[in-house]
Amino acid sequence: MTEHLSSDWLGLHGRTFAVTGAASGIGRAIAGAAAAAGASLMLLDRDIAGAESVAAELSAKGWSALALACDTSDPRSVSAAAEESLRRAGPAAVLVNNAGILRSGKLESLSLADWNETLAINLTGYFLCAQAFGRQMLAAHRGSMVHIASIAGNEPQLRSGAYSASKAGVLVLSRQIAAEWGPSGIRSNAVSPGLIRTPMSEAFYTAPGIAERRAAIVPSRRVGVPEDIAEAVLYLASDRAGYVNGAEIAVDGAFNSILMDQVPRPGF
Repeated sequence: MTEHLSSDWLGLHGRTFAVTGAASGIGRAIAGAAAAAGASLMLLDRDIAGAESVAAELSAKGWSALALACDTSDPRSVSAAAEESLRRAGPAAVLVNNAGILRSGKLESLSLADWNETLAINLTGYFLCAQAFGRQMLAAHRGSMVHIASIAGNEPQLRSGAYSASKAGVLVLSRQIAAEWGPSGIRSNAVSPGLIRTPMSEAFYTAPGIAERRAAIVPSRRVGVPEDIAEAVLYLASDRAGYVNGAEIAVDGAFNSILMDQVPRPGF
């Protein structure tokens, strides 16, 4: 976690952050960065043991963090977590929608159960959390939401089931929230990670040479880490991005900008 985030340049000190999927990977990195910036963390995850471990780690450093059990695909679980967060820490100033899954499979053989589960967590879960915490923000006439999407929401990731469709939905949902709730002082933006090494993607790197091959096709010549996403999220959550609403920031080392370089062009 970067040391410069420990200052209050971002103006996040004392603000309540609700982060879904906070027990590991990108969610954990976002929670750590926000806590270092002085925010009060509500760590939401259906892996409550993992969330409690992160909360203990942050609390040991003198930062404010509370773990809350939450299955983002379950309306009752989301409502209970939002109510508990409100009771313990007041209205949420920031919601980071991050919880997600990947159920791979070819479209011709993908089960409806896998399709529905992916959409339930990756898209409907984002809506449920935005609605529950958004009501707190609407009452306060202020708030910021950051939704973790993916570059796969713009370019289909083949043989990944409903993943791309779910992330495309997240991008439109984020813009709709910005348009509908912007007049009430709420901002909604999306961060689209590229190749980021996380526990969910770690299996891809077990084969020899994969990490090097992936880094070689990224213009920035490296695979990203969760902290790269956390940096962008904190900016969008802060008042420094006060006029940024309905936007998408790709954090991918320019990987999504090299499509035309894949087209054969003799002489170039």
